[in-house]
Amino acid sequence: MNVESAVDGDALRRDVERTAAFGAVESEAGRGRTALPADAANAQARDYFVERLEAAGLDVRVDAVGNIAGRWTPPSADPDAAPVAAGSHLDSVPRGGVFDGVLGVYAALEAVRSLQRRAVAPSRPLDVVCFTGEEGTRFADGVLGSTVASGKRGVEETLALSDGDVTLDAALSEAGYRGTGRLDAGAWDSWLELHIEQTTRLRDAGVPLGVVTDITGTARCHVTIEGEADHSGTTGMGERRDALAAASELVLAVEERATDAAADGSGTAVGTVGRLDVEPNTVNVVPGAVSLRLDLRSVERPEIRTQLDAVKRALEDIEAERGVGTTFDCDYDVPPTTLSERCRRTVADAARARGVETAAVHSGAGHDTMQVADVTDAALLFVASENGHSHSPKERADWADCTTATAVLADALADLATNTDH
Repeated sequence: MNVESAVDGDALRRDVERTAAFGAVESEAGRGRTALPADAANAQARDYFVERLEAAGLDVRVDAVGNIAGRWTPPSADPDAAPVAAGSHLDSVPRGGVFDGVLGVYAALEAVRSLQRRAVAPSRPLDVVCFTGEEGTRFADGVLGSTVASGKRGVEETLALSDGDVTLDAALSEAGYRGTGRLDAGAWDSWLELHIEQTTRLRDAGVPLGVVTDITGTARCHVTIEGEADHSGTTGMGERRDALAAASELVLAVEERATDAAADGSGTAVGTVGRLDVEPNTVNVVPGAVSLRLDLRSVERPEIRTQLDAVKRALEDIEAERGVGTTFDCDYDVPPTTLSERCRRTVADAARARGVETAAVHSGAGHDTMQVADVTDAALLFVASENGHSHSPKERADWADCTTATAVLADALADLATNTDH
C-alpha cells in the first residue's frame, strides 16, 4: 500500500514521553520507570491512554481484568465484522525502560489516527489495545491480560490472584480499572504488535524493522531446597546440610545445560536462575532453606524439555550427594509460537512498498502476541534497539525508526482492515 505517510512522529514521541513520567525513576543511564500492574503509576498511565483514545474518537471499554480497548468504527466499516487489533501493554518491570510496551500501545493509536487523517475507509473496525500485566511483576508470571483475552484463564480465577497483600480484583478496583466482561482476542480478524527488539541483531545489520517469525517458549519453575540451619562456627564442614551450597550447584547446572542445548540445537536455548530467597539469610548461620526461580527458553519446545529434564536430574543428584530435600514445580509453561504467515506477509509488503528494509528474526522474549496468536492470526514487529538494552533506563530506540515502523504498522493495519478476501 504505497501512500504518503500521515504518521505524526512528534505526536507519537509526546505520548511515549508523557507516559514515561508516570512512575519515573532517576538514573544517570537514561530514562526509567516503574509501573507495576494496577499500581498508582500504572493507573496514571491508563488514565492518560484512555484520554488519548477518547480524543481520537474511539469507543473505550475496559474488561474485568483491566484490559483496555478503544474501537474505531468509521462509516465505511461493518460494525459486525471481526475487527483488526493492535497494541501492547503499559506496565513495566521495576526500573524498566520507557519504550517496552508503551511504544506498541501508542504506535497502534498513532497508526489509527494516521488512517483517520488519510481518510482511509476500512471495511472492518480497528481496536487499539492495552493488556494488563504483561511483564509478570505482580499477580502472575506474565501475559496476564492476554491470557484471559485468549480464553486460557478464567476471569474469576484471575481476579482472585494475589500479590501477597491484595488481590488483582481489589487492586484494579482501587485503580479504577475493574471493568466488566472479557475482551475476546478470538473475535479479532487479526492482531499486530510493535515492540522494541531488546537485542542488537537489527542494529548490527543496519536494518530498522524486524518481522518476527516465531516467539520463544518459556518455562518458569519454582525450586525449593531444604537443608538444615546451623551455627556457622560450631558446625563442621562434614556435618552440614547447606541449602545455599546445594542451590549453587543447581544454578551452575542450569547454566551448563542451557549452554549445551544452545550449542547442540537451534542456538536459541537459554536458562536463567533469576531469583534466590535464602533462609535465614544471616551471616553466621548455615543456610537452611533456599527458594529459586528458574526461567528456561527456546524457540524449539524439545530444547525446553531437555532443560527441564536436566534440572530434575540435577536435583536428584544434589539430594543424594548433599542430603537435602527438594521440590520442583513448573506452573508456567508457554510453548514456542509460530506467527501468522498472512500477517507477516502483510507487514513485509507494507514495508517493501515504503522502501523500508526488514529482516526476519525470532523473539527471545515473550510478548502478549504469543497468547493472541493461538486464537487468531497475529504478527509481531520489532524496532531496532540502541545497544540492545531493555528492561533498563538504558533502553532506547531511534525516534525516526519508531516513526517509520509506525507508518508500516498503519499501512499493514489498513490492508488487513480493508482486504476482506482472506
